[in-house]
Amino acid sequence: MSSRDDAPEITLLVVDDHPVVRDGLRGMFDSAPGFTVLGEAADGVEAVARALALDPDVILMDLRMPGGGGVAAIAELTRRGARAKVLVLTTYDTDSDTLPAIEAGATGYLLKDAPRDELFTAVRAAAQGRTVLSPAVASRLVSAVRTPGAGGSEPLSAREREVLALVARGTPNREIARTLFISEATVKTHLTHLYAKLGVKDRAAAVAVAYDRGILG
Repeated sequence: MSSRDDAPEITLLVVDDHPVVRDGLRGMFDSAPGFTVLGEAADGVEAVARALALDPDVILMDLRMPGGGGVAAIAELTRRGARAKVLVLTTYDTDSDTLPAIEAGATGYLLKDAPRDELFTAVRAAAQGRTVLSPAVASRLVSAVRTPGAGGSEPLSAREREVLALVARGTPNREIARTLFISEATVKTHLTHLYAKLGVKDRAAAVAVAYDRGILG
């Protein structure tokens, strides 16, 4: 079955240590057009194994699970070059794993109380490689990285904006270099400069601050 506008169906892996949560998410997505849940996992270790075996488009990942947490699983999937985009689903926007999860390679971060349609939209965006942050999480990221007096005084160059826009879509440095016909070393130089101008230290923080300041629409 295809989704609206005949777009390709999005395949998912649901990772949560609570069977009721997994059942609820599976039921929600199986009943909606355009989604197929390929499988489930109860912890991070199982999530890595199932993700590599099933090759889903998107992984809905809880963070705190006995037997292997989500951050370690995300880092391992990134290390192994897994194709799947990871969308973190957690109960708390104050979770101390917010930044580590995104730094480990998560494409987005939503709260479990997100409305059904918001979750569907987020999964579609994640499948396309776009960064997805719930408003509460985005605000927290901005607060975490903002330093009084740091960044913001110098505008980004046109090239830095191009690099930042590609980063916001989840594009790795190698692909950014190929898209803009520049070297990976030049991409890293642009990133270093725009981090300094925004007063941040990593990609996720740069995207969050750029959205907060209206640099990215």
